[in-house]
Amino acid sequence: MAGGESGPQSPGPAAVSLGLSVAVVSSLVNGSTFVLQKKGIVRARGRGTSYLTDIVWWSGTIAMALGQIGNFLAYTAVPTVLVTPLGALGVPFGSILASYLLKEKLNILGKLGCLLSCAGSVVLIIHSPKSESVTTQAELEEKLTNPVFVGYLCIVLVMLLLLIFWIAPAHGPTNIMVYISICSLLGSFTVPSTKGIGLAAQDIFHNNPSSQRALYLCLVLLAVLGCSIIIQFRYINKALECFDSSVFGAIYYVVFTTLVLLASAILFREWSNVGVVDFLGMACGFTTVSIGIVLIQVFKEFNFSIGDLNKPNMKTD
Repeated sequence: MAGGESGPQSPGPAAVSLGLSVAVVSSLVNGSTFVLQKKGIVRARGRGTSYLTDIVWWSGTIAMALGQIGNFLAYTAVPTVLVTPLGALGVPFGSILASYLLKEKLNILGKLGCLLSCAGSVVLIIHSPKSESVTTQAELEEKLTNPVFVGYLCIVLVMLLLLIFWIAPAHGPTNIMVYISICSLLGSFTVPSTKGIGLAAQDIFHNNPSSQRALYLCLVLLAVLGCSIIIQFRYINKALECFDSSVFGAIYYVVFTTLVLLASAILFREWSNVGVVDFLGMACGFTTVSIGIVLIQVFKEFNFSIGDLNKPNMKTD
């Protein structure tokens, strides 16, 4: 068992750079999924058929799968508190794509919002956590059985049951926050499970007594991840049938990111490695991203451009 004496190591600079690159590409791919799926739903509705028969909808679904695979790879190399906020890049990309495919409006404030979202993501990268607090299977098992995290999951489960079985059937088609809350709360399972699978998989093929425990843990996390993704997929498409794709994508990003960062902070405690300056930098970056998203969505119905600002204010008698 050579090398058994060595302690856990943090991801090297090359791994972090690769993880960041994968996270950025995945965010752009994920940004296109809602638009493509919405386009497929609209096309199928016009033909009077199911969206399951539309090739554009399937292209969006395949893009979603590829984006999730990319996220899985990114989570194994980069802290969760960095990968999740980088999903902001998908919001402006999705808005731009929706303006062409779905003819949704994107005025000068929307374009400014896209710029702010990208700038905020860069700030998040600069001030991201530089080390990982959970790097072994033993640490992962300890974190998963922590009473605080178990209590948090119990609260999430109760809220999901209420939303899915009581609130969604009555208010889901008219209130966008119902479907968004379901999908975002499920992120409390999908992201930690993805991160946990990456950690547990490191010990599965090792010839030591912990490899069997790592296999069982990985299978449990895979089952949780699979169920969470299937339920999210169902309610994302329900939301796209009733609401605008760019509005759903923007609000979903903010709520999903907030809940995932909360779950990650409780489970992995990556925030403990962030100093005051980096914490303030990340807070400013997330705030900048949020302002950009608000500009994209709140003012999307206003039809004006830079040329309108240069026009003299003339009154006619």
